[in-house]
Formats: sequence, C-alpha cells, structure tokens
Amino acid sequence: MCAKKLLAICGLLFFSFALRVGAQEKPPMKLVATTPLPGFTGDFDHFGIDLKGKRLFLTAEDHKTVEVFDLDGKQIKSITGFGQPHAILFLPEVNKFIVTDGDGFGMAELVSGEDYKILNTIKLPAGVDGATFNPVNQYYYVESGGEETGGKTHKINIIDTKAFKLVGDITLPGGHSEAMAVTRDGKKMYVNLSGPKEVGVVDLNTRELIARWPITGAETPNSMALDEPNHRLFIATRTPPKLFVFDTDTGEIITTVPCSAFNDDMWFDVARKRIYLSGSETTTVLTQKDADHYEFVADVPTGFRAKTSLYVPQLNRFYAAVSGKGKPDAQLAVKVYDVQP
Repeated sequence: MCAKKLLAICGLLFFSFALRVGAQEKPPMKLVATTPLPGFTGDFDHFGIDLKGKRLFLTAEDHKTVEVFDLDGKQIKSITGFGQPHAILFLPEVNKFIVTDGDGFGMAELVSGEDYKILNTIKLPAGVDGATFNPVNQYYYVESGGEETGGKTHKINIIDTKAFKLVGDITLPGGHSEAMAVTRDGKKMYVNLSGPKEVGVVDLNTRELIARWPITGAETPNSMALDEPNHRLFIATRTPPKLFVFDTDTGEIITTVPCSAFNDDMWFDVARKRIYLSGSETTTVLTQKDADHYEFVADVPTGFRAKTSLYVPQLNRFYAAVSGKGKPDAQLAVKVYDVQP
C-alpha cells in the first residue's frame, strides 16, 4: 500500500474517531421544559426560590407582576400590585417573601406566601433595584439611589427581615450598584460600583467602605459571584462582555475571560467548579481549573435577552427567563435546564 493511501486512510479513521468523541460529549445543561408567557412584554429581573413549597418566583419588572411557577416551570399564579418589581427573597420560616420595588419611587413589600397579598411596605429612596441577603444577621441589603442629585452617591438600605423594618443604610460612591455578595461569616460585603467602575468592599459591622478595587478596561460592571474558599471574586462586565477574576486578599485582577453579551446574572457551581453567566441569546459556561485558570466550556442557547437566571444546586437545575424587550416577535418564556455532570 502506498504511503499516500495509508496516510489518507489514517486521516479518515482519525476524523471518524474525533466525530464519535465529539458526539459523546454531553452539553453542560439539557433543556427539559419551556413555559411560554403569552401577553408579556419587557424585561424580567430576578428569580426567587421556595424549596420547601416547591415554588419558583420571577419578577416581571415591565409587566409589574411577580409570577409564580412550580419547580418544573408550570405557571401557578400572577401577583399584581407592584410598580416595578426587581429582587425577591423568600422567608421559609414564616412563608412570606420580600419584593424590592422601584418605579419613580422606592419601597420593599412583604407578601404572604399563602394568599399572595401584600402585607406591609417600607418606604425607601427612589431607584430601588437589586438586593442580597445575609443569613448570619438576617438582614436584607437593598440597593437604591441616594439623597443627592446627580448620582454622586447611592445607598444600600438595610432591612431586618425578622421585624420587617429599616434599621440603617450604607452610603457608597456613584449612582448605582448592580450586584452584591456577602461573606459566609456575614462580616463583609462586596459591591460592584457601576459609576466609578470599581469593586467596593464594605465592613458590615461598621457599615463603612474599607477598600476600592478598579475594574480596568471595561464598562458596565454587572453580575457577581464569590468563591470564598479560593479567595476569588467574579465580576462580569457588558462592554466588552468579559469575566474579571479578583483576588480578594489583594484586590488584584488575576485573569479575564470573554463571556455572553448583555450578561446580568452569574452563578458559581461549587460541586462542578463551573461558572454560569446568563446574557442575551446564550449562557456562557466556564470551568475553574484552579483559582487562577478558567476555560470556556460552552455557550448554551437560551433565547433573546435571557439574561435573568437562577441556578439551584439542591435540584441541579438552571432556570432562564426569556425577555422580549426590543424584539417584537420574541417568544417570552421560562426555560428549565437540568445541569449535567
């Protein structure tokens, strides 16, 4: 057999083997259910979860409702009475949940988990948006605008979830913060400061800003996730769409990785050492090789402006809300994915 023919056969065998290997590789997430949402327009903002009651909550900020689903994505209830709902926190001990609400005003609303009626409200500054929960002191930290005009400062409002009352605030530079993360001991909080394009580090005991880390070479810092054991903080920006990995001991940027455009939510899967970063059209999945090295796994197709997501490790499930804002023929839906090993 001539050498050229032998090389051709070997090449075909190798190509066939590569195809078989590629076909055997599983995608990181598998779509298992889609719930269409006809009649909805505009953006969704955040999910909430009630594991015991097997319910999923979704704030439809432009539709002015909170939508309730079961954990398989079936729609149960549409709750009205909100202006522009954003973040949601379910309180399993009392079967109630808190919704942050801002539409030319600011407030937090306490809602019954039984009949879905609004039970109480707390007035907050205008521009209420995202929030994060501290399980150590049971405080809910709610971002809003500030008292000054021109966006020189803004506030993180502190709500005692047990008493449902405002107990203080934290003043930060810039007009807005998009995401926050609290350490496991409940003593420190990381905040992305959108105006200065920095990561702010807040001492939650003194309620003071103790460090500021520049986010260099990018605009619109957005989602955030924390890998505390490895001393790493993840920040995603939109311009360009990029993941920044910070060393929380030094505040230095360790590395950057491209990610999905118009990203909004990010989740760190501790068991699989993966990062899920949802944006428009796709969710970027990255794997953490070690604290300093991250590799692209896949861009999972999710849908137009499907930037709102939730990863639930107890269920090995990932939820995505497909928004139609800016695209008249978009099919709004909630999509349910099983996360693969």
